[in-house]
Amino acid sequence: MRHMLELLLRRAGFEVRSAADGELALELVEREAVDVVLSDVRMPGLGGLELAERLSSAHPEITLVMMSAFGTVDLALEAMQRGAYDYISKPFKQDEVVLTLRKAEERLRLRRENANLRARVAELEAGAVAVDGIELVGRLLIHSPAMRKIAKTVRKVSRFETTVLVLGESGVGKELVSRALHDLGDRADGPFIAVNCGAIPEGLLESELFGHAKGAFTDASSDKPGLFEAAAKGTVFLDEVGELPANVQVKLLRALQEREIRRVGENTPRPIDVRVVAATSRALEQMVEQGEFRQDLFYRLAVMQLRIPPLRERREDISMLAEHFLTTVNRRLGTAVEGVDAEARRIMLAYDWPGNVRELENTLEHAAVLAEGPLIGPDELPERLRRGRRQAADGPAEIGFALHFSDDDLSVKRAQRRTERELILRALEQTDGNRTHAAKLLDLSHRALLYKIKDYDIG
Repeated sequence: MRHMLELLLRRAGFEVRSAADGELALELVEREAVDVVLSDVRMPGLGGLELAERLSSAHPEITLVMMSAFGTVDLALEAMQRGAYDYISKPFKQDEVVLTLRKAEERLRLRRENANLRARVAELEAGAVAVDGIELVGRLLIHSPAMRKIAKTVRKVSRFETTVLVLGESGVGKELVSRALHDLGDRADGPFIAVNCGAIPEGLLESELFGHAKGAFTDASSDKPGLFEAAAKGTVFLDEVGELPANVQVKLLRALQEREIRRVGENTPRPIDVRVVAATSRALEQMVEQGEFRQDLFYRLAVMQLRIPPLRERREDISMLAEHFLTTVNRRLGTAVEGVDAEARRIMLAYDWPGNVRELENTLEHAAVLAEGPLIGPDELPERLRRGRRQAADGPAEIGFALHFSDDDLSVKRAQRRTERELILRALEQTDGNRTHAAKLLDLSHRALLYKIKDYDIG
């Protein structure tokens, strides 16, 4: 068997080394660089399951594929729990072995790509200006041509005191762009104070921004400076500026024109020394036309406009941002996810990300928590992403079987289990019991299929 596999794999283009038992295999991987180990479960001396544990502990970078004539689901699950990547049952077809090793090869390539990208991001976070096509501008990771254009403008505008209006959908990173304008400018040593204009009740907003005098209203027990005074020699970031009520719009216009404010309850103006950066996800020009936003204030805010493109218009940023967020999640939650596998990456690149970068960050945290191995697969992604993949496949298809329901049992959960079980049985029947191929038909990972076969007691 060992010699037959050597010939088969060499013909398929693999560089092959062989060992007669587990102990010799361990000696070989200590001497030579090995990417994938294909091992039988039953061997003289050190068995395959023990080899899996030893390799997983001493050489986690090696991908292990197990095979056995004593193929049971429990044995396959145990092998993967001990560190194996995949499991092949004997007798197997030659193309099944090659296909499994090609998958392992792709997984290895992805892990190396992910590690390389993660290292580049880490270099940037450690202070490098640019690394292999990725640069750090303030706290912004820049990669795509669209974001490079934004970065170029940010660097130039940051040197001037001009007011900037940052436009873009929710979640695109408007606050990060605003922080970059602050961090790269002459006010970098001063405070950066962000306020969400839509999150503060209308009755309190004027007092929050401009302060109040003692006795100005019922709860004003003492003088209080507003955020414009607190941001002296720094930057005030007005997020969702389109939510400002009309009376506060007038006060803000005066502050921008005269460089002074009046606290609520005071008549004497106070000079201010701040830069103002505003942002909105709303169409301010349309609001001006409809009389919902002051035209003179719009022109004061929009001296320089920066439109941040949504993530769907710069998909080349997705992989780079994903690695950055996974590094952050691993550090914060103690997870050990190394990256995203090829299929999950394809799903992520095809998805439109209506919540933009914020949605991507939350998605990766969700997936990292659920991940059972070093790479995030399709099954760990939220249902909305996987649903998009199914809808984009080949269009609607008829299901080739009928389910019969009793009027006494209309449970959706039980119907779903019956449907899943029937689909798995059909897939196994079509593939002559080949679980690897069945998993592809079912749009499941091999691991997920094994668990479902056990759960549904499918022989």
